This record gives sequence, C-alpha cells and structure tokens, in this order.
Amino acid sequence: MPDRAPAPHLAVVGAGPAGLAAALAAAVRGVRVTLLDAAPQAGGQFHRRPAAALGARRPQALHHAWRTAERLRESLEAHVRAGRVRHLTDHHVWCAEPGPGTEFTVHALYGPEQREPAEVRADALVLATGGYEKVLPFPGWTLPGVVTAGGAQAMLKGTLTVSGRTAVVAGTGPLLLPVAAGLAAAGVTVAALVESADPKALLRRTPVWAAHPAKLAEGAGYAAALLRRRVPVLTRHTVVEAHGTDRLEAVTVAALDAGGRVRPGTGRRIPCATLAVGHGMLPQTDLAETLGCSMDGLAVRVDAEQRTDVPGVWAAGETTGIGGAELSLAEGHIAGRSAAARLHGTRPDPEGWARAARARDRLRAFAAALESVYAPPAHGTEQITDGTLVCRCEEVTAGAVREAVTDLGAGDVRTVKLLTRAGMGWCQGRICAPAVAGLTGCALTPTRRPFARPVPLGVLAGGPDHRDDMSDPTGRESG
Repeated sequence: MPDRAPAPHLAVVGAGPAGLAAALAAAVRGVRVTLLDAAPQAGGQFHRRPAAALGARRPQALHHAWRTAERLRESLEAHVRAGRVRHLTDHHVWCAEPGPGTEFTVHALYGPEQREPAEVRADALVLATGGYEKVLPFPGWTLPGVVTAGGAQAMLKGTLTVSGRTAVVAGTGPLLLPVAAGLAAAGVTVAALVESADPKALLRRTPVWAAHPAKLAEGAGYAAALLRRRVPVLTRHTVVEAHGTDRLEAVTVAALDAGGRVRPGTGRRIPCATLAVGHGMLPQTDLAETLGCSMDGLAVRVDAEQRTDVPGVWAAGETTGIGGAELSLAEGHIAGRSAAARLHGTRPDPEGWARAARARDRLRAFAAALESVYAPPAHGTEQITDGTLVCRCEEVTAGAVREAVTDLGAGDVRTVKLLTRAGMGWCQGRICAPAVAGLTGCALTPTRRPFARPVPLGVLAGGPDHRDDMSDPTGRESG
C-alpha cells in the first residue's frame, strides 16, 4: 500500500489566547501544529503566570478568568503529549516568508541570548502576535520607577514583585483598573488612580455596556476592590510630570478641560515610588506587513474566516484590532477551524463556528465603544517640553522633533526619522512613533519593516536550520 500523506502542517505564531485557541482548534481537526512563542510558558500577557520555581501558593488571585487559562493549558498539554502540537517556547520570531509553492518559512531566534537560529516550515500560518502598549512621553518619564501599566502587571503576575511600595496608576483605558487592583492586593499603597477619560462618555455608551453584563461585573469588582482600599480615583486628570533625581519620587497630576487641555492651577504633587502609566495598546503587525497583508488602519485586515488577503495566512487576536482576551479566543477559534478545513482541501462551514462568530461581533462592537471612550488627551503633546526625550534609543528630544517640523519642513514620521534619527534605535520606533506622530501633527500609520525584531548579522549570513517535522532537536519543546 502506498504511504499515507502526512497531515498538513500549520504554524501558529504567538501562544496568547488567540494563538492557543487557533492551535487547539486546528489540532482537534487533524492538522499538525507548531506553536511558536517568545515566552517560557503559554498564555500570553493576559494569562501570564509565575515560574513554578517561585512556589506561588495562590497564583489565581492575580488573574481574571483563571479557569479558562487552566483549560487552555491542560488542552495544550494533552495535544503535545499526543504529538499533535509542537510547542516551541523561548522562540522569538523575526520573519515569516513564503517559500516555494504554498509553503511558508518562519524564522526565529532562541537560546539565552536569542542568537541561535531556528526555522519552521509549514503549509499555512496563523499570526497571533498580540499587541504592545502605547507610550506617550512627559517630563520625567525616563526615571527609574516609571513603568508601563502592562509592565507593572507583568512583573506582578510573572515574578510576584513590584517596583515600589507606593504607586500611582495613570493614563487611560480599562487596563488601569485591574493593574491598580492587583497592586493594591499585593500590598502596594496605590496613592491614586488617574484616568484622563470623562465618566460622562461612559454613561453615553450605556446600551453597549448593558449588552455585556459580565464585563460590567468585572469592572465593578475592580472598582469595589479599590473602594475597599480607599484608593483615590481622579477622572479627567493626567500626569504632567514625574519628579526625582536618581529614581522616581513623586508625580504631578492636573485636571483636564473639556477639550483635553490641562487646566491651569489644578496641578497637585503626589509622592510615590512607582508610576504605572498606560494609554492603550497598538496591534503588533510586523510579520503580517512583511508578508504583504493589507492593513485596516493600524490592524491587519481579515475576512469573516480571519483570513488575510495573502493566501495561506490567517490572523487573530490583538493583531487584527485591540479587543481583549475573550475576543482573541473567539477569533483564534475561527482562524484555527478555517485553516484546518482549507488545509484538508474542504470548504469551511461557518455554522461550525457560529457561536464564536456571534461573540466576535458583539465583542468587536464593545471594543469599538471602549476605544471611543478611552482616547488619550487630544492635546497631550502640548505638555511635552522641548527637553523631554521622545526617542530614548537615539536620545532625540521633543525640541529636535519640533525643529524638524517647523524649521526643516518635515510633515510625516518618516521624514522626522531621517532628519533626527527618532525611531532608528533598538525598538525601531515602536515606543516613540505615537509621540513623534503627535508632535509632527500627522496620523500614526503602519511602518513596514523587513524584520520584526533585531537580528544578529551572523544569523542572516549563516546557513539555515530547517525543522520540517514534529521533532524538536533543541530540547526546548514544552507542554
């Protein structure tokens, strides 16, 4: 009898909620799956957990939807044991490219210094690369002790540590509530929660909130936790400046008027050792852009099956638009089922994922409402002094960016980059691009990069390390 053809092979990049849902849905339907992720454990930022060596007695205390995380983890482990999924941890994907025929090659770096090359070849891809925090600078934002809101949460969840015993949580967005509640639960004195959004804007979206009672209950739970700990909540306020010499000592916050400008004479100084600040998130789209996927604003454009317009490439989760873990799960499930059907040469039946599709539609509407409410202050760049560093990698100040615009005629981020080097550093503009765009007076647009992360020249010059089967010669397979 002729040898049976191997099952089709799907590579999933990212092991957060979307990537896990996609990998599990495809594996159940007879597809070989390789799941690549930069973290040592699956779960992404939302389901991040402390290392086993830390011996956390109640890790679930810092997590929302812990049962969902456990079910995902147990399902992944079962598929890894059965040989249906290969989970490659500590693999930092820097490029994905189409190969001969319908094949794709995923390039990654692994090892303690992220210098060892690895390749995975697959018949199709699901990009579940998540998002990253939007950072808006202000005087003093580079002081030790100033961290992003997500960074503070990651420290707490992943290492059970905090950067100081007194904290201010500031910025805008729904992430601030769980970050403040989590820090308070860990024994940190949260001196204030500073939110720039207007509560009236929330009330105007009441019909949207009413359609999501679980979301309302979650938010109410965080608010109640802050109330029990007597955490002051300042709405329509923003951080004006962080103070300190060798590290953060205090922050100045001020009230905003209806137009989003700081109201003179409203500043107040709050002593603290930590400032956890966040202004929302941006989709991580580097791999999709390198493959030539079309964009919808700053997010990857997908159809009803989560397919991009590049044949053989699906996208799910925050990379298609920021919407949270529940939306990511729905999109990942749809992407995995669609990819499995098409890899088997059959036409997908949308009825099979009708429940997930309905959830996706509701949650996308909810995310759109949140985005309209939790926008950063419209005139936030006016508070950035000329001496404030905007691009930390290349040490470019706001004054240099303004000079490039007013004196040298720059009218877009790329021209400012060429004139000032803002965005040419290690992060390739991921951190400073929103601020540079704001100072330039132009919209933030996707920036196509050849690589999703810095790559050693030796890796580019060296020979390939092909891995085409379900084995893992590196010994870094995890389940």
